[in-house]
Amino acid sequence: MLPAPLSLAPPPGMGLEEHRAASPASLGFAVVTVSDTRELETDRGGDYLAQGVEAAGHRVVTRLLVRDEIAEIQAAARQVLATDGVDLVLVTGGTGIAPRDVSPQALEPLFDAPIPGFGELFRWLSFEEVGSATILSRAVAGRIGRRVLFALPGSPKALRLALERIILPEAGHLVSQARG
Repeated sequence: MLPAPLSLAPPPGMGLEEHRAASPASLGFAVVTVSDTRELETDRGGDYLAQGVEAAGHRVVTRLLVRDEIAEIQAAARQVLATDGVDLVLVTGGTGIAPRDVSPQALEPLFDAPIPGFGELFRWLSFEEVGSATILSRAVAGRIGRRVLFALPGSPKALRLALERIILPEAGHLVSQARG
């Protein structure tokens, strides 16, 4: 007797669109700017992220500015991750290759699960805008507990690309997956 033919029907459970539809519509964000030279009043990148998040119907729960120091970045990340109502953390600055750019070194050890597809997709999309200079970006993302953290460049143009084309379209889905 021949075995039954393989079924090409999707497995039982939710598909991508059902996951997205079941995801939370309004999320709480933390914005952390890493800079030795900026203050909150002059933080264009952090301002852009906060305004973009709110324009998309989410809320900024907390906002911090820290120096390019591994211990300070880690402390800020832990602080905002422990803040009630924070679902996603956006860290801007310190992802280049200059000696003072230490955000990836500070944050990657905190990840329970890295999200390598974010950095790969970000650099691929960036190539369309900045060409081979995209190799200077060390943007990363990962799950920490039941929350998601993104480490982004400080450039407003790069922040726009990351926020509008990657993070906001997947934010609810990412959070629902991180929560289990």
